[in-house]
Amino acid sequence: MVANLADLVRVAADSRPRHPAIVTDQRITSWSEVDWQVRAVAGGLIARGLEPGARIGILQRNTLEFVTSYFGILRAGMVAVPFNVGYTAAELALMVSDVDVQLVLADPAVAPVLDGLGVEVIRTGTEEWRRFTVGSAALPTDPTDPESLAVLLFTSGTSGRPKAAMLTHRALAANLDQLSALTDPPAMTADDVMLCVLPLFHIYALNAALGMVARHAATMVLTQRFDPGAALAAISKHRVTNVAGAPPMYVAWSAEEGLGEALADVRLLVSGAAALPLNVMEQFETLAGRPIWEGYGMTECSPVIAASLVSGTPKPGSVGRPLPGIELELRDEDGDPVEEGDPGEIFVRGANVFSGYWPEGSDGPDDDGWFATGDVAYADDDGDLRLVDRRRELIIVSGFNVYPREVEDALLGMDGVLEVAVMGVTHPYTGEAVKAFVVPAPGADVSGDDVVTFAATRLARFKCPTIVEVVDGLPHSVTGKVAKGRLREGWEVTSL
Repeated sequence: MVANLADLVRVAADSRPRHPAIVTDQRITSWSEVDWQVRAVAGGLIARGLEPGARIGILQRNTLEFVTSYFGILRAGMVAVPFNVGYTAAELALMVSDVDVQLVLADPAVAPVLDGLGVEVIRTGTEEWRRFTVGSAALPTDPTDPESLAVLLFTSGTSGRPKAAMLTHRALAANLDQLSALTDPPAMTADDVMLCVLPLFHIYALNAALGMVARHAATMVLTQRFDPGAALAAISKHRVTNVAGAPPMYVAWSAEEGLGEALADVRLLVSGAAALPLNVMEQFETLAGRPIWEGYGMTECSPVIAASLVSGTPKPGSVGRPLPGIELELRDEDGDPVEEGDPGEIFVRGANVFSGYWPEGSDGPDDDGWFATGDVAYADDDGDLRLVDRRRELIIVSGFNVYPREVEDALLGMDGVLEVAVMGVTHPYTGEAVKAFVVPAPGADVSGDDVVTFAATRLARFKCPTIVEVVDGLPHSVTGKVAKGRLREGWEVTSL
């Protein structure tokens, strides 16, 4: 395990200096070139008098400069704070203040949102950037403490307001080692070419994709936005072998002609960041002739916790088993292990777990190293995990537990239903009632009564939605997950 995550780039440059590292529409950059640019960014930061541990923001799209900024910050002994490029000025102001960001390295296309926030900004790809990266400051010579903070990533944590998860070099590197221990099939090899359309400011792309590519000195094809046809063309052009994906990508690809031919060189299609509906997985495999390997993780775990790659078999509805080096327990509300086959909250322990939330390390692992994820799952007869839902999403109807995901999966089996979001609402007699937001497929005629009738054929009565709103769309996160928080906060849906 490396002491400083940026050492991965140096090792890759030493072992495979001319091997393609980052491929964009503009150019192909070798590992030796990436290493040189990482050193330049680190030198520029140190030349400005910034101290080790300083928090440096990254507000960039999927570009080569994101990669070199990220590893350059780490090589300088500072802390990278990646920001979602979709954040508003108000959201950024809170985050910049919360962790005392001293400088932001920003993409010129999105940098204006930082105006007036009182933080210094350097725009990548400009003359200002060129001057910044020609600094000749000496790089740190003292070895990095693996327990030192590497990354702060904002997440909802256990409350509504975003909090910054503290990820050390040790935690990030440990998850790469845990993933790299998978060999049948391997999660990554030196010969892999990975397509990454997911945003690098998200932990999935940042560590499970970019980190793994650097660890194995492989190649990453970076695109700034997902276009189904263009992405398939890029896969064919660059002979991509490994895809880091999310459910909406596979849904969109299922509508593309020539899918199997475009994926001819791909050996591994992975889905994460959001639940993969059973019908999507089955339809895609039928059309593409290739399975989707699903994984489960969260920002606080750097991020991967379990994967079907561990089991060696992609199984619809399952996220597989814990990675090597990660312990996992399913516990009830009293903190005791559940009976075999019963659902329980996932607790994890391993070197990949974060240090708590900024700044005091609150809500992190307990004294024995166990972290309560808030996710509920059960183990099937093969020992593979099947996610049920978030504990805080639990709906209690007349004393009975209802997990929204179970209801959503059932409703997605209805003809003409494209997407579903289920949540609990207050009810005067049952405490809570089940409400479903349903998005019809294009051209489909779906009514609330139809949904209620269908649900009654698939679910126990107490689990069935009693309120159904047919809408034209739902809010989503950058990885395609339905943003239920925005629904609760009154996100404006258009009823049909």
